[in-house]
Amino acid sequence: LSPLSFLSRSASVYPDKTSLIHGNKRFTWSQTYARACKLASSLSKHGIGCGDTVAIMASNTPEMYEAAFGVPMTGAILNTLNTRLDSSAIAFCLNHGEAKVLLTDREFSVTIKAALDINNKNDLLVIDIDDSEYSLGGELIGQTDYENFINEGDENFPFSLPEDEWNAISLNYTSGTTGNPKGVVYHHRGAYLNALSNIIGWNMYHHPTYLWTLPMFHCNGWCFPWTLAALAGQSVCLREVNARNIYKAISQYKVTHFCGAPIVLNLIINANDDEKQKFNHTVHAMTAAAPPPAATLEKIEEIGFKVTHVYGLTETYGPAVICA
Repeated sequence: LSPLSFLSRSASVYPDKTSLIHGNKRFTWSQTYARACKLASSLSKHGIGCGDTVAIMASNTPEMYEAAFGVPMTGAILNTLNTRLDSSAIAFCLNHGEAKVLLTDREFSVTIKAALDINNKNDLLVIDIDDSEYSLGGELIGQTDYENFINEGDENFPFSLPEDEWNAISLNYTSGTTGNPKGVVYHHRGAYLNALSNIIGWNMYHHPTYLWTLPMFHCNGWCFPWTLAALAGQSVCLREVNARNIYKAISQYKVTHFCGAPIVLNLIINANDDEKQKFNHTVHAMTAAAPPPAATLEKIEEIGFKVTHVYGLTETYGPAVICA
């Protein structure tokens, strides 16, 4: 069992169906598959293989989504870094996780440069993500950028499913509130099963439109990148999470599902009139972290959202208990 099978299936059965929306960018499932293969191919050319770690410091962008498939296609392990951690914590994760490659968004260049200085590590291959939807500064600090890197690869990269479904697929670190961050390893079997668990527990249907308010770095986005590949769903990337952007995406793309902490629900509830946009369909929201107050649940459902409350941990691939 491996979630890599979800991507190849959607690319073959629904090649022309939209997989990712990010600003003016649109990708189909066949394109996402090809880009993930090109990423895997380029990583392989640089010596990345089974058991190696590839770290990524990124926002909710297509590059982050592609890495959820492209990295494990090589047999390597994806380490999504928490963008809210400071440089010393990031340095610890890179060192402890033994990362050989780092994909990093220019927004986080200050933190990453400081982390690399702490580790004094010169053999790490650093690849910049120069996102078209980010224009607030930062610098390119890598040896190359993501687009040039994957263009070195073969879109027909002959990847195979892991020889053992218990092989690691990802490495996630806790936030380190009681010391250094603690590493949690997910395997292909667990990622596959939890991705399907999301579908069953949330009564999801084929081809949902999912809004990325939840960080993809958090428990691999609660396994939803793989869930959406299983359903041939459409991901709407949201780099900046605020009420205006959420309402705009819901109205424009007919968003059907999103995940987030209660603070995201409160953003929606407390939006100003000029931030709101009308929509006439039900939007399913999955919330976790702090328990949402009864008043929050009541208000969010009054304006057209249906909430499912879950509980999870980094150690449990995200959602583990669902309030039915």
